[in-house]
Order: sequence, then C-alpha cells, then structure tokens
Amino acid sequence: MASASGTSAVGFSSVDAGVLSSASSSGYNFLCCEGKSQRAYGAKRTMTSEVAYASGMPIKKIGHRSVDSSGETTYKKTTSSALKGAIQLGITHTVGSLSTKPERDVLMQDFYVVESIFFPSEGSNLTPAHHYNDFRFKTYAPVAFRYFRELFGIRPDDYLYSLCNEPLIELCSSGASGSLFYVSSDDEFIIKTVQHKEAEFLQKLLPGYYMNLNQNPRTLLPKFYGLYCVQAGGKNIRIVVMNNLLPRSVKMHIKYDLKGSTYKRRASQKERDKPLPTFKDLDFLQDIPDGLFLDADMYNALCKTLQRDCLVLQSFKIMDYSLLMSIHNIDHAQREPSGNESQYSVDTRKPAPQKALYSTAMESIQGEARRGGTMETEDHMGGIPARNSKGERLLLYIGIIDILQSYRFVKKLEHSWKALVHDGDTVSVHRPGFYAERFQRFMCNTVFKKIPFPTSWKSLKLKSQSSPIEQKTSEDLE
Repeated sequence: MASASGTSAVGFSSVDAGVLSSASSSGYNFLCCEGKSQRAYGAKRTMTSEVAYASGMPIKKIGHRSVDSSGETTYKKTTSSALKGAIQLGITHTVGSLSTKPERDVLMQDFYVVESIFFPSEGSNLTPAHHYNDFRFKTYAPVAFRYFRELFGIRPDDYLYSLCNEPLIELCSSGASGSLFYVSSDDEFIIKTVQHKEAEFLQKLLPGYYMNLNQNPRTLLPKFYGLYCVQAGGKNIRIVVMNNLLPRSVKMHIKYDLKGSTYKRRASQKERDKPLPTFKDLDFLQDIPDGLFLDADMYNALCKTLQRDCLVLQSFKIMDYSLLMSIHNIDHAQREPSGNESQYSVDTRKPAPQKALYSTAMESIQGEARRGGTMETEDHMGGIPARNSKGERLLLYIGIIDILQSYRFVKKLEHSWKALVHDGDTVSVHRPGFYAERFQRFMCNTVFKKIPFPTSWKSLKLKSQSSPIEQKTSEDLE
C-alpha cells in the first residue's frame, strides 16, 4: 500500500509508463485510447505541447480536447501523459499532507478553502523533482472531501494506491463535452476534466451535498471524492474524482442514457456505428417496450432511491441529468464463444473488495432489498438483477450522471425556444420540478417494472415465444 504520509510515493516508472488497456465496456461510452505515442522516459515532457500544431498534422478537436493523427491527446494544449503525471504527483502530495492534520468536524469555511502547491521540475523542499514542465496543483475543500471519502470507507492509503501507484488508463469520450476521462487501474475511480462553471457549481453544492450524504449515503447520485486543478502553461485544468459506475470485468451488451424525454432522444447513426453505442429514450421504447422487470423488493428500493435523489436535485434547481444504464445479459454471455466469454463475461473469480462503500448500483439502492426477496440472491458483481420480457437474466449497472447543470437563464431560454416549435413537455430541458417528476415517472413506470412472484416469468416467456401474429392478436384483444 502507498503510504498516506509520503509526498514522493509516486513511482515515476508507474506515472510515465503510459500503459493503456482495452476498456470498450467501461463507463460512459468510453473506448480505450490505444496506440498513444509516448515520449521516452527521461526526456523532459512539455506541459504545453505544440508539436502537433507545428508539424501540421491533422487535429480532431472537441471542446478543449484534441487528438492528432498519431493518437496523441492534448487538453488545453497539455499532453495527456503530462496531465496524468501532474494529477498523480498532486494527489500524492495533497493526501499525504492532509494525513498529518488531525481529524475534526467539518466547518462551513472548509467548503471554501483552496490549497495550492507549486511543483517546479527540479523539485523543492516540499515536492519531488519530475520530468514535466513546472505546474501548480490546487486542491478544493480538502477537509470536506476527506470527510466524504471517510463516509464511504475510503482510507487515504487505498485512495493513493488506486490513483497514484499504477498508470491511469485514458478513456476516449465520444460525447460533445470534449472532456478527458481516466479510470484507475483497479476500476475504482473515474477522473474527469470539468469546465470552470461545473467546478464552480460543485463548490457551491458542497454544503448541501454534505448534508444529503449525512442523511443518506445510499444514493445513485455521483459520489465525489476530490476536486482539483492543474495550472500549466497559463491554463487551468479542473478535474473531479468520482466513483466508477461500470466495471470493465463485465461485458456490457447494451447501454442507454435516459432522461424521460422524447424530443430528439434517439442515438445518431454515428453513435450507432460505435462498438458500444449509447442509446437514448426513443431507442429504449423501441428496443424494450415492455420494460425491465425487477423483483418487488428490488423495485421498491430502486424507486425509493430515485425519488429521494430527484428531490435532492430539484432542491438544488438541477436538471438535464440522465440515468446511465448499462445491461449485461447473463444468458447471452453464456451462449457467446468461450474465447469472448473469458474476456468479457462475468469474472467467476471472487472480485477484489470495493474500496468505497455503496459504490455499486446494487449497494446504492439496497436497504430492505438486501434481506432477500423473490429474486436470485447470489453475488452479481454489483449489478442489479433483472429480467426482460423474454425472461432472460440481466444485470443492470446504473447511476445518475451530469448533475452539474443548474437551471440558469440560458437553459430557460433554450426551453422557451424549443417549446414554441415542439411540445414543451417532451423536450429534455425543463423546469427542475417538472424535470424531476417526469424523470422519476418514466423510470418507475416505463423503464422499471415490478414482478411480484417468480411464476410470473412463465407468462412472460410464453408471450415472447408466441408468433408475431399471435402477439398482435392478443394485443388487439386487449
């Protein structure tokens, strides 16, 4: 385990290795960035690389994120490899220095503290020498985030070991935000770059977030473990550390981003061409019109958690969030060729214990459901057991994402403009109260449904096995 007190615990061989592995089934529709061009160890790496720009190589740019023809990723003109190194050095120092301070109750002023440390490349009395250009590392609300980590049972040495002992795995986001995503090698944590407004909004949320977690640590809302900023080349790169929703050890067969809205909520052709597309609400209604069936206790626990989380989001005037849902089909996985099964299906070995409490979908909703019900009770790798209308066994991996959207004036204008042309109740951007109610209604009435007894699967299987003509006849009779 990495020592929580050592400020030079990061091994440069780990930081600089740039090891990237396949992550096509990991969260948020990420594909692993393979074939990255890595500079040789020992050569000084520039924090503000302009090699791609000077060479005239074609650059694909989304927001602040750019990828050149060689596969090299930059964010605000900082190379990804240099950013990963700065993150690991910074987190190692800030967590180590925080461990020397006595634990105490969180005070209101703790939410607004910003600590800063300068990392010159030649090193200093407080920081080790490194192979990057000089940079500054800022830590927001360190005492408050330490409390959040403790609340979820994450020890400082485990946090350091996950994020700083092994190379971070870069994941390519296909979204429109242009954010960079990294996942820790043990699958525990996601690191995401966020815009200035998002970081600022998260800072404002912290007192309410603190109160909510104290009352209810079991939540499907994102679990924030740290907010940091790397200042390099005159640019601020803000990052947030969160829980990872989707384990790479489980093959995800299909994935949805659901808002409870139908206006333009269908995956584009470009999205559908990806190895693991992220489908949307209209796709779900077409693909799974009967919904997903959960045992009664599981359904009640899930809907209770969704209701509570929606009330919290509404109180903060947050809207435009989504339910990310990825589905592993157990029956499909068992029929897949053995070569693929060993790589993607549920790992039969006992998984390493989760560092964070309530970090999986199952743990986030379990209350009375843990005491058992009519659903199978064996270990499901953190997924919520469910079935489709064919009776096939499924594991659901879910979480509420994109919550750092306040209902600002721009959003109000966007909704008003869309409502002039389309039905205002169907667009995704809406008043926070209406959005929360519609979101919850869609999830608990359309997406998830209750099956009270196992014998009910028999009728579902019979329905799915009947011919299309028979199905149409029965529907006409209804």
